[in-house]
Amino acid sequence: MQNLLDTIIKNNYEWTAKGKVATYIPALAKARKEALGIYVTGLDGIEYGAGDFEEKYTLQSMSKVIALMLAITDNGKSNVFQKVGMEPTGDSFNSIISLEVKNPEKPFNPMINAGAIVTSSLIWGKTPEEKLERILDFTRKITGNPTIGINEEVFQSERNSGDRNRALSYYMKSNGLIEGDVDEILQVYFSQCAIEGNCKDVSRIAAMLANDGVLPWTGERIISREVSRIVKTIMVTCGMYDASGEFAVHIGIPAKSGVSGGIMASVPRRMGIGVYAPALDEKGNSLAGMRVLQELSSELDLSIF
Repeated sequence: MQNLLDTIIKNNYEWTAKGKVATYIPALAKARKEALGIYVTGLDGIEYGAGDFEEKYTLQSMSKVIALMLAITDNGKSNVFQKVGMEPTGDSFNSIISLEVKNPEKPFNPMINAGAIVTSSLIWGKTPEEKLERILDFTRKITGNPTIGINEEVFQSERNSGDRNRALSYYMKSNGLIEGDVDEILQVYFSQCAIEGNCKDVSRIAAMLANDGVLPWTGERIISREVSRIVKTIMVTCGMYDASGEFAVHIGIPAKSGVSGGIMASVPRRMGIGVYAPALDEKGNSLAGMRVLQELSSELDLSIF
């Protein structure tokens, strides 16, 4: 496995030069474009890393997976999916038209921004700080990394540049989809997106999902098997934005990307994978990261289809 990962990183390094680092959140523009790393956590407890797997980055939309797990655990699936759908969308992750015109009763799914804001609003907690602490504690437990925290610079950058998310939130509040103070809800959402980790942390979250909600290295159940199944299914259909169908055809693994360049991929009953390459394609997915996953999936026959 180690030799395979080293070879795959080498084979796909050229793709880091062909994408563009996200700039609409100014702090993300500082990412090192040539970075490329992968980490694999097997369900047997054996782990492997190659390339820049120790380089830190913010979870961004990968945090939507964490928030969804907590929201369903807190409220039950029926209460969550009354307010957010389960269907993929052909529009961009921050689209307003899909919410206002195509599906005004609720966001299409929890992996687009509008749906993720609803999901985050449902997490139990009396204050934004209490909700965020629950998200952080949950993330630290899954990853086994007690040092995970918020990148303050990225959080401030997200908050200062988040007018599209504010527009989505106020529109949803006017339709009764979210309750409470919009600024407080967005404080939680922007903060969860700014949680910082590395490929190892991401792979461990994915490994827990691959193991049906149980931590492979301790045997502790974190979420129910049903919640794990629901989350992985939505990752397959919606996790790679409006490229989810293409990703399923060519790679075939439940996955969630983030505009920081990370990808979380969960291979049921086999492994969790964390990939990082900040140069993105036009849909907001890591260009080199997807190539790395495609080669790994092909070599190890990882597709679930």
